Amino acid sequence: MPIAILNIIEGRDLEKKRALTNAVTEAICKSLDAPVQSVRVIINEMPKENYAIAGELICDREAAKH
Repeated sequence: MPIAILNIIEGRDLEKKRALTNAVTEAICKSLDAPVQSVRVIINEMPKENYAIAGELICDREAAKH
């Protein structure tokens, strides 16, 4: 049973998450020849204040753009 764990920044709507899980499921089925019923996808959404790139929090990075 393939399990994909996806860590993403919060804020995407339900339609985006549906599209993401469908695309990941398709990719796993195609690349592993796994039946669709066996694929599990877990989405972990992180607040922007809990994720950093190059030592800078995403929330601070976005605030600097404005």
